[in-house]
Amino acid sequence: MQNIYKIFLITLVLLFFNKLYGKDVPVIVIAPGKSIQSLSTVGTSVTVISGDTIRKSNEIFLGDIIDGNSTSTNTFQMGGSGTNMGIQLRGLEKRYSTVYVDGIKMSDPSTPDNSFYFQHIMKESIDRVEILKGNQSSLYGPNAVGGTIHLFTKKGKKGHHTNSKVTTGSNRTLNVYHSVDGARDKIDYFLGLNRHKTSGISARNDDGESDKYRNESLNANFGYQINENLRIENSIGYTNHDLKFDAVSKSSVDNVDRDDGVMGNYALQLKYNKGKFNNHLTYNKMYSQRNVNETAGTFQNYFGFRDAFNFTGTYNFNLDNRIVYGAEAEFDAARYDGDYSNPNSPWNQVYFDKPSDEHIFSQFFDYQFRPLENLYTTIGLRSDEHSKAGRKTSGRTTLAYKLDNQSTIRSSWGSGIRFPALYDYHYANGNVNTSGAGYYSGDGYEGLTAEDLRSERANSYDIGYETFFDNLDLGLNVTYFNVEVKNALNGDSRNNWKLQNTMEVNTSEGFELALDWKPEKKKYTVGFDYTYTYSYDANTCYGGCSIQDDIGDDKVRVPLNTFSSIITHNTFPNLTNSLKIKFVDEMRDFGDSNNSFADVVLEDYITFDFSSKFSLFDGYGVFFHAKNVLDDNYEQAHGYSSMGRSFNIGLKRIY
Repeated sequence: MQNIYKIFLITLVLLFFNKLYGKDVPVIVIAPGKSIQSLSTVGTSVTVISGDTIRKSNEIFLGDIIDGNSTSTNTFQMGGSGTNMGIQLRGLEKRYSTVYVDGIKMSDPSTPDNSFYFQHIMKESIDRVEILKGNQSSLYGPNAVGGTIHLFTKKGKKGHHTNSKVTTGSNRTLNVYHSVDGARDKIDYFLGLNRHKTSGISARNDDGESDKYRNESLNANFGYQINENLRIENSIGYTNHDLKFDAVSKSSVDNVDRDDGVMGNYALQLKYNKGKFNNHLTYNKMYSQRNVNETAGTFQNYFGFRDAFNFTGTYNFNLDNRIVYGAEAEFDAARYDGDYSNPNSPWNQVYFDKPSDEHIFSQFFDYQFRPLENLYTTIGLRSDEHSKAGRKTSGRTTLAYKLDNQSTIRSSWGSGIRFPALYDYHYANGNVNTSGAGYYSGDGYEGLTAEDLRSERANSYDIGYETFFDNLDLGLNVTYFNVEVKNALNGDSRNNWKLQNTMEVNTSEGFELALDWKPEKKKYTVGFDYTYTYSYDANTCYGGCSIQDDIGDDKVRVPLNTFSSIITHNTFPNLTNSLKIKFVDEMRDFGDSNNSFADVVLEDYITFDFSSKFSLFDGYGVFFHAKNVLDDNYEQAHGYSSMGRSFNIGLKRIY
């Protein structure tokens, strides 16, 4: 991909020769080094979505905000509200990134790839998002080879505050949110409640039956400052959802398909800060339950459990040199129904409600130092011992070189791992004689045991340049990235549904361009994000593939080009309007049982969203949001619908 290098180098040359100086506006981040840092000293590629951006957005779901405010966050959804929403970082499948809420890992051990889906995350209780791109395994462990997404929930602020918001709109949508928060003396608290329901749209393109969705969620935290050095924090998150969905097969009757479940997590943190030491001890408990009623009338239950103990410490040698260190113990468990097993087969008793579990013991350190006046560097190593896969190591190094108060060169290199999921181990241990057909489809094949599954390995590097053109009031960030994944696990139609490690190397490379134009003394701002991603799937198409050669070996649902732009205009003192434009290039996707699993091409599309907000009096405000104004008909996943033209209107009050 010589063109990538040429474009990137030309861009850098133009930037250096046109660089102008200006005032430094520091941005503080936490996630890149598990410590408070200025963004200008961080070598990792980071996108920060501020609380102000989240509050001003008229979107209901957080995933939609992330989708429109960051490069290399390719988002897909399999239908309307409540259907699976995945976020892929830097052209890698969603299983190669991890999600954290207030430092607590979010994933469901009972899902096929132990990844996290965003469809149930409402935006109202989220205060800030930090997206780390590139390999983060040395700090954040297995699965973080594409990056990590960190959500920070709202906390209590001095005084007592109440926030209420009601939204209604197309598809009989109703969203109600209410929160209280406050802080005084030694305590602070926050409680947010959200209820969302909609009649929805048909998830599949082949029928017109609407798929209803309901979501009830709670987020709460309570902090108490015991003394000058010791603080205790408690937090809880809970979501109860109910979704009607469509089966893949066109011959299925969809009015009985249903997915309802709960997910809850609790975290207890002790924070001890004294002198040069900052030490945090955290206990986290997670529980998930999914009840799936499918077309055939079968009712299956999936349960996920996690208990985790995390210790993170920081020793500050001085203002510019510190070491972050820690130890973690994670215990995951899941219970599955028979899944593929036929009730009349002797294997049914083996698989029915069979439990699976694993543990991971980890140790890590990250040395963050300043060897030169303008150079900031980190070196980190991590060891993860998996109960089935054994011990694996990962590492990273980053650097940030400040050319001046406005400009920074960043670069990072990292190696990381992904352990097979519990689901992988569970169904690879079948040792049956057949695969790809009959009762035992997907249950492994003769000679395969769980021990035959190897960990996936990844290496990545990136280099970028960030600056601010003072006379243009323009911020700019450009980054080149390259990722390689070895031993990728696959089990699909291309290999007759046999779960196994592939021998070739999957790759993803490209560049990201972000522009933020905020003219001084003007009423408008313009944000622009562009991503070019050239991805390669070493498995390519299976034998029946007939799509064009230039896209036939791309990773699925990874477009070559994407861009989004948000234009905001303060029309009157109390009125703000915004227009969001998003373009997604054509991309490859897997087929399904309706087309004999032949790979397909999803056509490119462009959408326009319009939002308006008007501030009234005494903390009251009204807002309007129109999605897909031109009613473009497009797919983000083969055979699945996307939202057509829809409208929401709402009222909020803060007091």
